[in-house]
Parts: sequence; structure tokens; C-alpha cells
Amino acid sequence: MKDALSIYLQDHLAGATFGVEIVEALEHDHGTNELGRQAAAWKNEIKADQATLREIVDRVGATPSPTKEVISWIAEKATRLKLRRQSHGDLGTFETLETLAVGILGKEKLWRALKATAESDTRLAGIDFGALEQHARDQHQRVEAYRLQFAVRGLTRLDRADD
Repeated sequence: MKDALSIYLQDHLAGATFGVEIVEALEHDHGTNELGRQAAAWKNEIKADQATLREIVDRVGATPSPTKEVISWIAEKATRLKLRRQSHGDLGTFETLETLAVGILGKEKLWRALKATAESDTRLAGIDFGALEQHARDQHQRVEAYRLQFAVRGLTRLDRADD
């Protein structure tokens, strides 16, 4: 039977896969414009965090769950389909950024929980979870700036004649 920490880490590793897929979609959809370039940078950051998480998974002795990662991949594809079919243009971008922002908040909470757990679990000793948590907060602030920009663009009604 796996321990709770292993299960928790596997869930977040699947979430990181989802995050990479989301920023790749943003990068693809926005090409070489400012958001596309920023998405490429976020992709590198999320992949680095994913690698750190994989190292922790190895250290703890958990094995990555291919099933959870495949489910995460499928969930991202379903999310992308929903955003493209029901949310056009700026609204779809806003909703994608919002999904990314929520995921980053989850990552921040992951690092905070592991920091607290490290005090009683030697498998987590020596990892600077405080720095990882701060990085997630900084990353969230950058994504949030774009999210709010697209909120204004995506949520503003253009057909004011009905008012």
C-alpha cells in the first residue's frame, strides 16, 4: 500500500502535466505575440518545477502514476476543447489563464504542505520548500496580470444595444 505522501505527490505530478499542456496551448494559440512568448517562459518554469517534483517522488520512493498522468492529459484536451467550442477569442484565453492561475495556487499550496511535512518526514529534508513556494507566488502574480487583462477583454460585452 502506498503512503499518503506518495499519493499526494503523484496527484501533483499529474497536475504539473496538465499545466505544461495548458501553457503549450497558450504558446501555440498566441504564437509570437507577447502572451505566446510569456507562455513559452512559463512552460520552462513549470517543466523545471515538474522535474523538482519528480526528484521528490523518487526520493520518497513513490513511482509516477502513468494512469494519473494520462487522465491529466485527457482532462487538458477536454478543457481545451471546451474552451475552443464555447469560449471564443479573449474569453477562451481568459478562462485558460484562470485555469493556469488556479493550478499555480495549488502548486504553491503543495510546496507549503511539503515544507510543513518536512519537519517530521526525513525523506523531504534539505529541500528549500520556502523558495519553491515563493517562486510559485511570483509566477502566480505574473499569470494573474495577464488573466486580469484578458478578463477585461473577454468579459466586456460588445453588444450593448440590448441594454
